[in-house]
Amino acid sequence: MTAQSPVWLPAMFPMSPWSEAVMESLYAIFLRDFVHTPARYLGHEVWFFPEKERGKELIFWHLVEREDPPYSGNRLPDFRRSERLPWARAMLDNAREPEVLAWDYEEGDGDIRTYVWLQYFDYLIVMKRYKDGRRRLITAHWLEYDSKRRNLLKKFQKRITG
Repeated sequence: MTAQSPVWLPAMFPMSPWSEAVMESLYAIFLRDFVHTPARYLGHEVWFFPEKERGKELIFWHLVEREDPPYSGNRLPDFRRSERLPWARAMLDNAREPEVLAWDYEEGDGDIRTYVWLQYFDYLIVMKRYKDGRRRLITAHWLEYDSKRRNLLKKFQKRITG
């Protein structure tokens, strides 16, 4: 299915040609969307831990890089993740729009995660929900595999309601 881009969704960020200047431009987007004007999700604060690594907030690296191979600690730029960075804030701001699936799900460890999924564009934001309604940003990324999409649909079907 080919879906038309929602009017509220910004353009993807151009990643080519790759350079350090591109990374700095992505960081400027992150600062604009999450630091200078903190995000909100359905009226609740969205926050992240302030720790820095390589001179930038650790969460920034989770929004533009991927661990390769998984669980190795070796992080590399992820172009598909990075080019969609401008979408993250827009999705949080428009979480009630019909193009966005947004729900809470109780994980096996008892934590409540909030998933905000632009399903037809394969972009997902994951946050931890706290009892006071605030959300802590964990990651956002492009969905590459059908198995991940199927898993998310199962979580959506078993979502917490009420």
